[in-house]
Amino acid sequence: MTLKTRFTELLGIEHPIVQGGMMWVGYAELAAAVSNAGGLGIITALTQPTPDDLRREIDRCRTMTDKPFGVNLTILPSVNPPPYAEYRQAIIDSGVTIVETAGYKPQEHVDEFKAHGVKVIHKCTAVRHAVSAQRMGVDAISIDGFECAGHPGEDDIPGLILIPAAADKITIPMIASGGFGDGRGLAAALALGADGINMGTRFCATVEAPIHDNIKQLIVENDERATNLIFRKFKNTGRVAKTSVSDKVVEISNQPDSVFEDIRPLVSGAKGREALQTGDVDAGLVWAGQIQGLIHDIPTCEELIGRIVRDAENIITGRLANMLAQAA
Repeated sequence: MTLKTRFTELLGIEHPIVQGGMMWVGYAELAAAVSNAGGLGIITALTQPTPDDLRREIDRCRTMTDKPFGVNLTILPSVNPPPYAEYRQAIIDSGVTIVETAGYKPQEHVDEFKAHGVKVIHKCTAVRHAVSAQRMGVDAISIDGFECAGHPGEDDIPGLILIPAAADKITIPMIASGGFGDGRGLAAALALGADGINMGTRFCATVEAPIHDNIKQLIVENDERATNLIFRKFKNTGRVAKTSVSDKVVEISNQPDSVFEDIRPLVSGAKGREALQTGDVDAGLVWAGQIQGLIHDIPTCEELIGRIVRDAENIITGRLANMLAQAA
């Protein structure tokens, strides 16, 4: 038995499980491992210093897998924005057929990708944004609940409400993101109206994740309470693992007269990258979600995906089916 959904049919993948784009984590090694296991692996475009580096990373991924994989392009407002159009062109030139977009006003990028036959999954944190993205012409939605690592938006709507609320308004395939890491979550997402799940933190705690073992162990040891919400004051909320660094960011931010400049040295991307690569959890922010409370081991991607799908199938055909039989 296999779980066939509109999402697996759309992208030609075996299992309805996606490894979302993550800065400093979404390299070819991880994307290829996820895709080889039947999911959809994703390379993070802006982790690469230049568009040409992205081209090389895509080529490298192709030497590791012949299965479908995608590239994430996150568009954020910035004083000095990266050359988004050049990264976009590198993706198109490389023949990538699946892109995960996220962030600010992606219309220009969606139009260009679609013009070149690229399927676009747009990541949203609100139903209204998902409806806009569908109107924009994307092929699928990734709806991201409040439990997630990264930026959950400012509405604070957990997946249990957000997923079915989005399913009521969305007619294209939709995957659920934020708080997923096992077969129970996959079965629940399907029941709530999604066509699959997107996982970030759970894939960080795998053998193939190209980050230091200390960080993987931190995720395993943390429980569901071990996150901090940062940047709330600046209307750019982020969820990160609870560490001495994120505790300090919260402490400074809670001071009435604090400004972003007061925390800038603690939250720089370079510091976060250092933490992931050296294993020094006090070096910078470690982005992780509440799913940490359900992560208890560091399997290979193949072991993890196989287990999630098996467990979800057993729940659907076993426990839930038995309840139906008993009711009858």
